[in-house]
Amino acid sequence: MTATLDVAFVVPRSGPAGLLGPACEACGDLAGAELNNDGGVLGREVRLHPVDGGRAPSEIVTEITGLLDTGAVDAVSGWHISAVRQALAPVVAGRVPYVYAPLYEGGETTPGVFLTGETPETQVLPALRWMAAELGVRTWCVVGNDYVWPRGSARAVRRFARSSPHVRVLDEVFVPLGCEDFDPVVGRVQRSGAQGVLMFLVGSDAVRFNRAFAASGADRSRVRLSPLMEENMLLATGSDATRELYAAAGYFETLATASALDFSGRYAARFGVDAPVPGALAESCFEAITLLGRLAARAGSVEPSALLGVAEDTGFDGPRGAVSMRRGHLRQDVYLARADGLSFDVLDRLP
Repeated sequence: MTATLDVAFVVPRSGPAGLLGPACEACGDLAGAELNNDGGVLGREVRLHPVDGGRAPSEIVTEITGLLDTGAVDAVSGWHISAVRQALAPVVAGRVPYVYAPLYEGGETTPGVFLTGETPETQVLPALRWMAAELGVRTWCVVGNDYVWPRGSARAVRRFARSSPHVRVLDEVFVPLGCEDFDPVVGRVQRSGAQGVLMFLVGSDAVRFNRAFAASGADRSRVRLSPLMEENMLLATGSDATRELYAAAGYFETLATASALDFSGRYAARFGVDAPVPGALAESCFEAITLLGRLAARAGSVEPSALLGVAEDTGFDGPRGAVSMRRGHLRQDVYLARADGLSFDVLDRLP
């Protein structure tokens, strides 16, 4: 292969999500390597160009715009927060394909943006139903970072609560990205009287909240549920602070399906047993790069309009099992898991 398919791979190397960056880069690397071993994308070698997605959205837009204007990249992908996606989508979509990896708040309809992550309707709301039915947890305090994903997800939960007799939101607390002191937040959670905390916190912010929550003893009487919690964050939290911590996601490193186990084996073979754990957040980068390859192969082109023309029902078998596109989003199974020290025990597949 002499021609290349150059992808701006926007993943966090700094900021609260920076602890996820190494695993994201590894999963993207594995996806690119597997595509290349299979002949590349339309005969072109996939090359990922990491861009630090942990910076301010305006800085990232400036860098991506420069790469696009000079023809340095043919696509954009990666794991980055929704504030970055909202800034990038108008700049990228229509010029090159934009495959957005993470879970997010839902509602993105920009033509040419393809989304592989979970949304509240497929992830958070079914998890709340499960917690009510299986654990009797019906009252919640939302704790989130103060930007679009947490606030949009909280709105989805409030709408759901208005029509559900099994879910009530008693309070909401939003803190800036990079919050250092969660003691006042934990105190407010305790005063709310909620049975559970619904966490919409990113990376190291979630870690600091978990530590403060456990240090206060709140973990003895309340559960935590997060759609953005994975094994590297558990490791940073420490096993003493993960009691009754639940997560919902399309993938866990301990998921005991044939496709997930096969992925874990390929990942370990490439990076070794001491590599960062490929949790749900990083693994979504594997899904995104793989999806880009599948879309291009089906379209016979990497032009955004061509990909849009074949996107509906394009799918593949990957670590999350059989997945396929529907209205710009990747359909996938979602699971509910409970932290067991520094790993997750997968309890159920959510309906």
